[in-house]
Amino acid sequence: MKLTREQIIEALKTVKDPELGIDIVTLGLVYDVYFNEDGITVLMTMTTPFCPFADDIIADVEKRVRSLKAGEAKVEITFDPPWEPPKELREKLGI
Repeated sequence: MKLTREQIIEALKTVKDPELGIDIVTLGLVYDVYFNEDGITVLMTMTTPFCPFADDIIADVEKRVRSLKAGEAKVEITFDPPWEPPKELREKLGI
């Protein structure tokens, strides 16, 4: 069975931002998922370039993707565009 982007996204929904307690998909931190020869690359951002939990979140993302037995797991961080909470999340949080 071939792994799908949706399966990867579902796995990433189990990765929570330790400070906010909300998963990285709901937070809008995951920008894209790429399949390549070696495995999977997750293009994502952090809530801030100085996120104190960045290393922990990246390690958790890599662990979750590796658990899907899809080969190598790589995280690529970008701040272009800068993170902005999705509209649904802002409404949910009342901000």
